Amino acid sequence: MAAPDYVPVPLSEQPRQSLRLPPPRPWMADRPADLLRGQPVGPKLGRPGPDQGYLLKLAERFTDRVQVADGEHAEDAIAGCAAVAMRRAALFGRAPVSHDLEMALTLWGFLGRAPDDLVEFRHRLFGGAAHHYWDQRAVTDLVPDETLKLTPAQVAARLSDWRRLLDV
Repeated sequence: MAAPDYVPVPLSEQPRQSLRLPPPRPWMADRPADLLRGQPVGPKLGRPGPDQGYLLKLAERFTDRVQVADGEHAEDAIAGCAAVAMRRAALFGRAPVSHDLEMALTLWGFLGRAPDDLVEFRHRLFGGAAHHYWDQRAVTDLVPDETLKLTPAQVAARLSDWRRLLDV
């Protein structure tokens, strides 16, 4: 409780003056690694987005639904499609949701009804994707932005003509 003004206060108990700092100097992006024109875009560069790690939690919900052919592994399918789903979410400027992963898994035919030629094409592409970042980037770079803007239902309806959905 504060003491009244007429009560003497010893010097050791008086509030101390704070250190006065000068105002900060102006800042310029002049370091070698500063991005002056924004995030670079192109093959194998990815697309940063918010809270992309949440997609790994969402992927747990799809592990029972993933259908792989002989010689394929569900971990590779999830890893490659998760990279596509993160890119889709970043395209919209938001964190990933389950529809992002559903669209990617549908596009690559891992949720069923995949044409035989798509299964043959993805077999080489997804092999080892769970362990190799560049394989995930290769899968992601094949999907154009126009395809990423489609809903899972639209992708499923066009899956018979899957080459038009990809940059093949």
